[in-house]
Amino acid sequence: MQVTDLPPQASLPDWLRAVIKPPAAASRRRRVTVEAVDGVNVRVDGDTLLNFAGNDYLGLAGDRALRDAATAGIERWGVGGAASHLLSGHTRAHEAAEAHAAAWLGFERALLFSSGYLANLAAVTALAGRGATLYADRLNHACLNDAARLSGARLRRYQHGDLDTLEQWLAADTSPQKWVLTDAVFSMDGDIARLDRLLDLCRRHDAMLLVDDAHGFGVLGDGRGSLHEPAFARHVFASGGADPRVILMVTLGKAAGAAGALLLGAGPVIEAVVQRGRSYIYTTALPPLLAEAAVAALGRLADAECADRRHRLLAKASEVRQSLGRAGLACGLAGAAAEHASGSPALPATPIVPVIVGPDAGAVEAMAALRRAGLWVPAIRPPTVPAGTARLRVSLSAGHSEQDTDRLITALKELFCNG
Repeated sequence: MQVTDLPPQASLPDWLRAVIKPPAAASRRRRVTVEAVDGVNVRVDGDTLLNFAGNDYLGLAGDRALRDAATAGIERWGVGGAASHLLSGHTRAHEAAEAHAAAWLGFERALLFSSGYLANLAAVTALAGRGATLYADRLNHACLNDAARLSGARLRRYQHGDLDTLEQWLAADTSPQKWVLTDAVFSMDGDIARLDRLLDLCRRHDAMLLVDDAHGFGVLGDGRGSLHEPAFARHVFASGGADPRVILMVTLGKAAGAAGALLLGAGPVIEAVVQRGRSYIYTTALPPLLAEAAVAALGRLADAECADRRHRLLAKASEVRQSLGRAGLACGLAGAAAEHASGSPALPATPIVPVIVGPDAGAVEAMAALRRAGLWVPAIRPPTVPAGTARLRVSLSAGHSEQDTDRLITALKELFCNG
């Protein structure tokens, strides 16, 4: 019998068929294919939808300056990265992006990666091994959790924002190496970690602090991210440069509108990642054309026009959250983990606004109803979020007009308040 004559899946062992059996239809994840993008609108299956499912917070993904830089990069470097950084893949373009980022963000050194996932894997596995203890917020992004497990270190996860328990654990810990891992802006709730208190705990208990600022970079702290918010900057940058206990990861594919990620920290710490970080050493370098675009993106984040976009975006986020809250919709935990002592500067709302539905099927049905109304708002379900907290995750952009957000608010109210 010819191989092509075998019945479907005949060559798969029974145990593998059991492993790959798809989940129930209500819980199954499905990809959609976007056919076109026009600002905040996407075309899917022939339907033009108002998009609240992206991370292009400042509308820079189609920015002329970034496009021109990438085009010039293609002409100079071609398309591919061609080799890993430690062979022949590290170019002047990569070097320029790293130097620009380190200087602008106040760190000794930066390292450019193809993605934030790879950057976090490299940092944790290179710097924290067996014998170390890692303390992680339960709502951290999956890449921090995966990196912790791969490192071989002991992992303890504290309840979201429960820094009193974290302090007790750190005080009782006698291990030779201690790390605290946290998102800055939590991707499914939009709230901001207490970075000032976390750094204080790390100083008092001789620990290191790794901050994933994927969703704060470009949006908060005058574009430089969460650590540069007034509530935190005086703690982190007390002596001018960043506290050497802090390692920062920022992504370039969200508010920056480009691609890749940067890991920033003290010079010896970043050099250790170069020498030991497997997801850095054994990965083809980010294409140089994207490094050229990254330099342009960093320049745009610092300019006056993007400052205005940030102002409008954060005002819009606050307005949407307050309007939905007044209608009785549960908008997650934002603000709960960001309370500060009297006299501390207030923290802004972020562009992530969750609308908690509860059951998985309810979130999927709500997403479908919004799509019929011409809105693309994704349903987020376990295991991405805790059981019983399936939600619609609204991601706002500076490109959304007042009419766009009014349309969103009206549709959500009709769905949950009048349905």
